[in-house]
Amino acid sequence: MIKIGEYQALYIRREMPQGFYLMDDEENEVLLPRKYITEEMEINTKVDVFVYVDSEGRDVATTEEPYLTVGEFACLEVVHTNEYGAFCDWGIVKHLLIPFRNQVHDLFVGQEIIVYLMLDEITDRLVGTAKLKNVLKQVAEEDLKVGQEVDLIVYLKTDLGYSVIINRTYQGLVYTNEIPKSLNIGQELKGYIKPFRSDKKIDISLQPIGVDGIQSNAQKIMDLLEENDGFMQFTDKSDPEEIRRTFGISKKLFKKSIGALYKEKKIVLKENGFQKV
Repeated sequence: MIKIGEYQALYIRREMPQGFYLMDDEENEVLLPRKYITEEMEINTKVDVFVYVDSEGRDVATTEEPYLTVGEFACLEVVHTNEYGAFCDWGIVKHLLIPFRNQVHDLFVGQEIIVYLMLDEITDRLVGTAKLKNVLKQVAEEDLKVGQEVDLIVYLKTDLGYSVIINRTYQGLVYTNEIPKSLNIGQELKGYIKPFRSDKKIDISLQPIGVDGIQSNAQKIMDLLEENDGFMQFTDKSDPEEIRRTFGISKKLFKKSIGALYKEKKIVLKENGFQKV
């Protein structure tokens, strides 16, 4: 079966003026237009192609490489809008439609958004959706562990912080007051699973959880102390934003890390800051 929206290796069966007709093991055919044919391609050999549906509703093969396949996410740029929705550049000649019904809000040309590629049940064509809550799975506690390092994709800025995609499967949230600097839509980074909430939603830390987080940030503080002649003018009364800008961590984690360094007798606390021993 020829799979729409996926890469596959197909046999070159016959040549026609419009291009090569490719065949799968069940003898289903799809056209590879002549503009994609290279000198290395020969009848009865296999070629790796991506298959999509063109504007006329016909299945077409291409050797172009899209930025995502069915069931995947990617950060795409909106290049056109009309009465059907928004169109994104996704690496092949035919732009990807994000219908209005798949938009959280109206999209505009030049905007970059995270898109999930799906086969539309109504039209049997490939479309994108920006309504990611509809495709992200609800997590069970056995799927992820507290403190586990995970891959993140930032997809939405909210009043609380940034919504992220966890391991390309689940939805999570990084709170604004725990972010060392602004994040960008489409940015990929590492994060850590915080203790699970009763509503099954997942909170994410950008710092390791527990002892590992305290130790890693304590070392970061010691490195900054070295760069500042062994003294820094910060206390438990310092402004949280100034702490975040300087150390890249929340005030809460800063206090825990300073406490650990003090117990290890690596620093002494003064009224106006702390000093390396």
